[in-house]
Amino acid sequence: MEVPGQARDSPTVIPTSPNDEDFPWWLVAVLAIGFYLFWQVFTAEEYSRVLSTLRKGIWVTVYVTLVSYSMACLLGLGLALAGLSRSLILRQCARFYVEVVRGVPIIVLLLYVAFVLAPAMVGGWNWVAQTIGLDPIRTRDFSLLWRAVIALTIAYSSFLAEVFRAGLQSVDEGQIEAAEALGLNRWQRFRFIVFPQALRTILPPLGNDFVAMVKDSSLVSVLGVTDVTQLGKVTAAGNFRYFETYNVVALVYLTMTISLSIALRKFEKRMRER
Repeated sequence: MEVPGQARDSPTVIPTSPNDEDFPWWLVAVLAIGFYLFWQVFTAEEYSRVLSTLRKGIWVTVYVTLVSYSMACLLGLGLALAGLSRSLILRQCARFYVEVVRGVPIIVLLLYVAFVLAPAMVGGWNWVAQTIGLDPIRTRDFSLLWRAVIALTIAYSSFLAEVFRAGLQSVDEGQIEAAEALGLNRWQRFRFIVFPQALRTILPPLGNDFVAMVKDSSLVSVLGVTDVTQLGKVTAAGNFRYFETYNVVALVYLTMTISLSIALRKFEKRMRER
């Protein structure tokens, strides 16, 4: 029944969050602090020396983040598909992996992979190498950088698996049934129907986890990997300029994370407008 005085085709008003209307004063404060620190870096000799030392570590941080996150996304998607499969064994194995890995702190996982799992992998490879006539390798030949990458991949794959699972389950079942009625096989339904729609849902949490990976990559310094944090510790121990050194370290991480956050917000806004 039509209510008197109400327009028949009145547009639906989508409520907006108060945060969307606020002027970004926090960004102004961050830019002001960042401008001051950058001014110090380019004008003060001590800050400049610290930044020149940390440049190599920036590339190591970026490399570890990109490789670990890419591998974690692939493994997490595989775990999500296994958790939603029709096989009871696959579902239970995926759930076992996710729950166990999520229950272990990342720094503990780093140490475990570096000093327990990596030697075990080398031992397994040497056993296979002797069987097929290849030369064995030594444990010290397994670089600490790749041990850290494997550990971060394992850690974040468990979190990303839950993100992918939630996104896949958010797709309307009716669309999947319609695609099945059109004769699409399971791979085609996943590629053309399920995954594109799930991707729009999971992009924000994927972006948040990517920013978190940039920060958590600093944990690889406990293995001696020469990232920004490790070079910052070595530099501060050598020049005893802890204030200047860790200011530059914090500035480097803030620049990377805030730039990524702003870029991701703009990308999400563009996706919502489509």
